[in-house]
Amino acid sequence: MFSSHSSPSGILTVTVIEARDLHGEDLIGKNDPYVELWLNSDYKQRTSELNNTNDPVWNQSFTFLMEQGSSLHKLYIKVMDKDLIGSDKIGETKVDFSDVLKGQPLDTWVKLPAKLGLTSHGEVHLYLQFSPN
Repeated sequence: MFSSHSSPSGILTVTVIEARDLHGEDLIGKNDPYVELWLNSDYKQRTSELNNTNDPVWNQSFTFLMEQGSSLHKLYIKVMDKDLIGSDKIGETKVDFSDVLKGQPLDTWVKLPAKLGLTSHGEVHLYLQFSPN
């Protein structure tokens, strides 16, 4: 018996369109942001790094293979600021894409909550769609 979150097999396509009002992590200048995204932490994908901007535009698409009956229905995203040595986290969140698996594409801005969720570290514009096999 499948749970209410089980999925058909197919391909989930996630487009990271842009971000806005990213929280500044650098003392001087603006962020050099990139986005990491994953359904399962064993397989992370990431956008390119964009230099010196708090309002980046990526328009990059990523695909995730969904297996029949998969219980995965949350996309995890983390926005990072690339530094000369290492990276700083700007913010992270997750998106439930259960409805996308039922054939409803999702075009949304997701907030990157700060500690306790009282303020925001910016927003990321995502487009998700599912193509069943």
